[in-house]
Amino acid sequence: MCRSLALAGLRLQPLSQLGSLSATVESLICGGAAEKRAIQTEVHTSSQHCPETASDWNFQLQRASKPRRSAFGSCVNFYSQHYVRQKATPSFAKRTFAAMATAPGPSPNPPSITIKVPPRDDSVPVNGVVGLSESDLDAAVNSVPFQQWLKALGSKSGLLTLGGNGGARVSLRSVLVQSVDHFGKRVGFVKFKAEVVDEATGKTLPGIVFARGGAVGILMLLKAEGRTWAVLTEQARVPVGRALKELPAGMLDDDEGDFSGTAAKEVEEEVGIHIKGSDLVDLTALLDESTGRRMLPSPGGSDEEIGLMLYRAKVDAKVIKDLQGKQTGLQDHGELIQLVVVPYEDLWKSTADSKALAAIALYENASRRGLLPPAPNAESQ
Repeated sequence: MCRSLALAGLRLQPLSQLGSLSATVESLICGGAAEKRAIQTEVHTSSQHCPETASDWNFQLQRASKPRRSAFGSCVNFYSQHYVRQKATPSFAKRTFAAMATAPGPSPNPPSITIKVPPRDDSVPVNGVVGLSESDLDAAVNSVPFQQWLKALGSKSGLLTLGGNGGARVSLRSVLVQSVDHFGKRVGFVKFKAEVVDEATGKTLPGIVFARGGAVGILMLLKAEGRTWAVLTEQARVPVGRALKELPAGMLDDDEGDFSGTAAKEVEEEVGIHIKGSDLVDLTALLDESTGRRMLPSPGGSDEEIGLMLYRAKVDAKVIKDLQGKQTGLQDHGELIQLVVVPYEDLWKSTADSKALAAIALYENASRRGLLPPAPNAESQ
């Protein structure tokens, strides 16, 4: 419990004084409005008898965040159950929990800022949910994923561009930021709800967004003794509850959009082979310009856009053998990766990874049409 108290961020009185609090705790946690109001009326008297205790607890509870309040509540519940037989003064219980009962809940005024949205520089409010800090809201709005989303809205084919591709005219009325996940000093993920309204009908479009920005996947084809092999990574994927075989892949670290450089880095980290960005062919660059030349795996809920790269090389058979089952990845970043090498002709049925399946389609069509440059160190594959 000491650890929980530390998480709560509050300074409690000695345990010997917490013995007879169970009735008050039960009223606060399980009781109805009448019981809580009765406890609240005690704050005036308790402040007179022991103003230091009452004001100190009240001050600390006001400053505590919602998670810390919850941790504190768990601690109090524990003490009320395990120390009920110890003797403590009823007046102390009243003073203590009267302060707790009157401490305000989460701020009724969550953080909010106003931004300018292209292409007309409309002023749009961006609000945070209760419990989101002003710093997190500011970080979310200035993050790469959110700024790229705004840019896309006002782009040539963006939703807010007059007419749009579908001939619809919509407007962005507001944004509610629900959560922000940090990867070290940078923002990794932002979840928010955008109120986008069809001005012709007044209807709101589905607008729940999981913003994570750009990523890259690499189709690695290694030719050995006349046969072409594909390299996959197998790793645990918590969101789907199982391990998956996938193309080597990774998120872009910044807004520069260096897909080739990121791909080369990911190959080295996940596969252990050093390659140059110039050795890669951008398969998604072969798409029509209207597509944005990126693969969108889940546009109904996420902004993620993926550049699919091709790497081809001729290697010794020993390289294939050494790669099979090799343990790789940055373990201090939570990457537990095992390499799997499969014949290219079996790749399409060896994985459920959308990156791999899309890369196969692009590679096969580009090959048939003669759109691929020669492999850097191998005959045509």
